[in-house]
Amino acid sequence: MEIDAWVWWLIGAVGLGIPLVLTAMPEFGMLSAGAVAAAVVAALGGGTVAQVLVFAAVSVALIAVVRPIATRHRAQRPQFASGVDALRGRQAVVLERVDAGGGRIKLAGEVWSARSLDAEQSFEAGQQVDVVEIDGATAVVM
Repeated sequence: MEIDAWVWWLIGAVGLGIPLVLTAMPEFGMLSAGAVAAAVVAALGGGTVAQVLVFAAVSVALIAVVRPIATRHRAQRPQFASGVDALRGRQAVVLERVDAGGGRIKLAGEVWSARSLDAEQSFEAGQQVDVVEIDGATAVVM
């Protein structure tokens, strides 16, 4: 029983897909796509040289085009802050006197423990404060 060339290319594509899943290296996926393209050429009756050339061309083209785009996309910072990062820079209302020792504020609809950034500064109930950072479960305000 002889196996057709296109089947071997598909086995190769699956074989290249396994390290893609295990290592999350997108280059393996691009090589796998090249193997699928070579399988199509083999199924259409293309010779061995044409199959290898299509595999190489598709793989190199994908790596040359997609990899820089993916790298640029990965390097971008998220546009929207979430979690604790979203609370920095927001304003809050003092509920109980806030000083270096502590206090309470209302931040984003929730009551938070807070302390002042400057040890000399204190804020009375009703005042607006700016959240400088979040330290654990305590908002540092000024």
